[in-house]
This record gives sequence, C-alpha cells and structure tokens, in this order.
Amino acid sequence: MTAPAPSLSSIPVSCLPVLDEAFLPAALWNRAYRGLAADAAGSREIDLALVRPDGTAFRWSSPLLPDEPAHAPTTLRYVERILKFLLWQKGGSRVLIAGAPELVPALAAIYGPDGARDFDSGFIGGKIFGEPISFHAVAKDELPAESGEAIALGRHLGGCRIGFDLGGSDRKCAALIDGEVVFSEEIVWDPYFQSNPDYHIEGVQDSLMRAAAHLPRVDAIGGSSAGVYVNNEVRAASLFRGVSDSDFETRIKGMFFELKERWKGIPFEVVNDGEVTALAGSMSLNENAVLGVAMGTSEAAGYVDTNGSIRPWLNELAFAPVDYRDSGPLDEWSGDEGCGVQFFSQQGVARLAKAAGFEFGGMPFPEQLVEVQKAMKSGDGRARKIYETIGTCFGYAIAHYADFYEIRNLLILGRVTSGEGGDIIIAGAEKVLATEFPALRIKLVVPDEKTKRHGQAVAAASLAAV
Repeated sequence: MTAPAPSLSSIPVSCLPVLDEAFLPAALWNRAYRGLAADAAGSREIDLALVRPDGTAFRWSSPLLPDEPAHAPTTLRYVERILKFLLWQKGGSRVLIAGAPELVPALAAIYGPDGARDFDSGFIGGKIFGEPISFHAVAKDELPAESGEAIALGRHLGGCRIGFDLGGSDRKCAALIDGEVVFSEEIVWDPYFQSNPDYHIEGVQDSLMRAAAHLPRVDAIGGSSAGVYVNNEVRAASLFRGVSDSDFETRIKGMFFELKERWKGIPFEVVNDGEVTALAGSMSLNENAVLGVAMGTSEAAGYVDTNGSIRPWLNELAFAPVDYRDSGPLDEWSGDEGCGVQFFSQQGVARLAKAAGFEFGGMPFPEQLVEVQKAMKSGDGRARKIYETIGTCFGYAIAHYADFYEIRNLLILGRVTSGEGGDIIIAGAEKVLATEFPALRIKLVVPDEKTKRHGQAVAAASLAAV
C-alpha cells in the first residue's frame, strides 16, 4: 500500500516578513523536503550533472522521496527549483540525471519551447551556450566529474594598469600605478537603446584613452560590466539590448578582442561586474569566501571562493528562486514566481511600497526608491516596514545561498541598501540567521567609502596577470 504524501504546505516560519507574510522561504522548504526524504522508507538519491558544451561540469546530489505517485509533484517541484537555481548560478545546457529517470521527461517539458521555463531555456541554452537545454537519464557512473575550475584572475597590482566598469548610465575608468589610483572619472552615456555597435566600442575606447593619458605606459587592462561574459566574450548583456542580433554576433560578441588588438595584445580581461564587486570586497576585507550582493536596478551577485579565486559561474541570482509559495510575485522578464529580483532590487521596493500603502502610480522604479528613501528619512513607518520586509526575506535568502556557496562574508551594496534603510535590512537579515540558522557563521558587511569610490576600478584593473 502506498504511503500518503507528506505535507510541505504548513512549514513554520519563525520570522514573518511584515508586508509579505505569505513568503515561503526556499531554505526552509528545501530543508523540510530533505528531512522527509531522509526519514522515508524507500528513499533514494539523485545525482545530477549540469554540463556546458566545452565539457565543464557541475554536480549536485540529494536524497529524494520514494518514486511513488503520491510524492511525484513534490519531488518534481524540489528538483526543478534547485535546477533553476543551478542554471543561473553555475550555468550549463545539458542536464544529466541519475537515480530519478522519471524526472527527465517532466523537466524536459517544463524547459521545452512551450513550457513554463522556456525563457530560462532560451536565454541560458540559446544565448549563453548556443544550444537548447537538454535532459538525459544516465547511470551514476556515466556522470562526469566536477570540473568548474577556479579562474586565476585578480590581485595583480604591479605596473601601469587601467580598470573600467560599464554601467547603464555611466562608464567609469581609472588609471593605476602599482595599485595606486592616479586618475579616475565617470562619463555619462546611454547604451541601452543605441543600435550602432560603434557607440559602445568607441565609448569604451575613449575611456581607455583618457585613462592612458595619465600613465607612462599601459601594461594591462581589466573591466567589469553587467551581463554574462565567458572567456572575455560577450554572451548576453542588457547594455547592448538596442543592437540587432546580427550586429551583436559580428561586432559586440567579440568587442573586447577587437579592443585588445587596438592595445597591441596586452593582457585584457573582462568579467561580470558582480564578480569584480566581490573581488573588490575580498581585497578590501583581506578575506575569502565572499558573496557580494548588490540591490539596485536588479539583483547582481559575484563570488570569490575560499582560495580567493573567481569561479567560471554565472551568479545571476536575480533569476534564482528564493520564495516557494504558490502564486508568488512574478518576474516580469522570465515570468517565473518568487525570484530574487522581486525582493532585492528597486522592483522589490516598488512591489512592497504598494503593500505599505504608498500610491506611486506609474512612477519609474528608481524614482519610487527615492521617494521611499525620503519617507524613511522623515520617519515614515511605512518605509521602515519596507526595509524590515526586505531584511527578513534577505536573511532567509542568505541561508538558501549558503546551500550553494561556501560563505564566510556577505558583502551588501547597491542603492536599495543606502542610508538608514540599509541598516534595517542588515539587522533583519541577522535576526533571521540567528533565529533560524544558528549554525551558519556569516558576517554581513558593507563596503567602506574607499572601496565604494575606487574598489571596483582597482579590482578590475587587477584582473589580468602581466
């Protein structure tokens, strides 16, 4: 006789977000599922490999409930949510599954052209890795070994270097001599809807030339930018959304190789801005195992491992689910529920502002954030509740992230965290960690003013070895 399905519908949440009491933390739901699986008679193990076209592989394993009809929906939800996280954290296009072959057709349908996760499949599979996401049932001994080696980038400060950071409203550039900033500037630009690739390429070249004018020579160049970059190649980035697909393929994809040629082939490295932010924090703190999370236009992230190295991961945590409730807040881009962007960004502030009682109408998200910050300064209790809610949700999200990253230091930055609101967010997150996850020893830190001013440029300039 088949045992009744265990219930995961009433998981106790000790710290309820004041404006979002239906929030169902992924960390608690996953922990409860694993506990049920570990105790169930006939439980089994799933071993999964996420593989890139170049053979780079990432592994994940977990106990699963028995392969019985009563457990199937719960198990599918557990594995699909974990897979979604892995796809955006580490990245890959081929999913190999051992120990749970019945999940293969179900996941293939979800991530297929007409499935609920078709956006993720098209973006990660098509745009980043050049092939559709595929699913395969295999034997455990057929799974490839973990092979996502660390990238030896950063912490090279000798010589004359240029560091740059490309943002949506400005491009920053700095010149360094033996690690000391001798010149820095920000130039306003408007890249999002520029269709001419030369606007982007020549804009970066202009900033490099301005910085080079303050150096006796240029030994290396390093840069950071929002988006996905693999071996210095642009795979996907919102900065270039105005460029046609054909121009993206012929000009933008290899723009940093073109710029490297202009600079006579000197060492030239470009990575995601989240990685450089984490590296800057690691260098400033003189600590490793740093996860950096920036709450701004979206949720950006980067990671420096226990050895102080950057990993070849995506770390696009804006798309990673942190809330497992049914009918959770929708990400307008991917159409998925409960993703980080709806909690830890300007969008998240706008969503909670409405729940708090603010009436901003069609005001753009950045302006709504400014109004909430003004309200916070004036002592408006509604604004405080917004930040308290973000902090509580963030505490649970940190614990969820700790299932996938080894974290000793969590660097918090971005416009959402500025001012007194940032202190409230940190206090709320620390309360959750102390209450629900006392075994975790994660220090929450805010970058100092020097790191805020020059840290990104210094870290970017240090990427390339000479």
